[in-house]
Amino acid sequence: MDFLTGVFYFFSAVLLFSGFRVITTRNPVQAALFLVLAFFSASAIWLTLEAEFLAIALVLVYVGAVMVLFLFVVMMLDINLDRLREGFWSYLPLALFVATMLVLEMAMVLGARTFGLNIVPAPVPHGAGYSNTRELGRLLYTDYLYPFELAAVVLLVAIIAAIALTMRHRKNTRYQNPSQQVRVKRDQRVRLVSMPSGDTPTNQP
Repeated sequence: MDFLTGVFYFFSAVLLFSGFRVITTRNPVQAALFLVLAFFSASAIWLTLEAEFLAIALVLVYVGAVMVLFLFVVMMLDINLDRLREGFWSYLPLALFVATMLVLEMAMVLGARTFGLNIVPAPVPHGAGYSNTRELGRLLYTDYLYPFELAAVVLLVAIIAAIALTMRHRKNTRYQNPSQQVRVKRDQRVRLVSMPSGDTPTNQP
């Protein structure tokens, strides 16, 4: 066993352990921290496969932004853990069925016929002038252009749906309407008041 193989098995074991602890721990903050550890382990595995851009993007985007925001929200909210555990046993059969189906699908997709060592060999070492980011961009915009555009459309629809579901019009909420502000005339904004001049009355006891 060479050094890279040992590193791969080490981080794979850490990834499996942290992923298992994400779904078994009861504290949401600890689950988020184990998820951060899983992201770091996956990033290290991508480094062994010479996918430096994906490894750095995983750390910067998910660990540096998404998980920090998630931890901030979890720690700011007062989550009632007893209420979250209500109905656990009633939903357990359905959850076990869905989990079994997911495991079977992952075994079929990630089996030896598709991702074996004979089909997907180890990456060939490249020279010093090789750019992983440029190669990734070339593949995305040539061989995988249509799946990339389809994924972008799906994400756009998801963003629009999230905004539409969370947007609420309330009567007491004040908001600006730029189209009405543009059509406002001078007479509607300025009102001249004529007041007679005189001494200001003083309050006398």
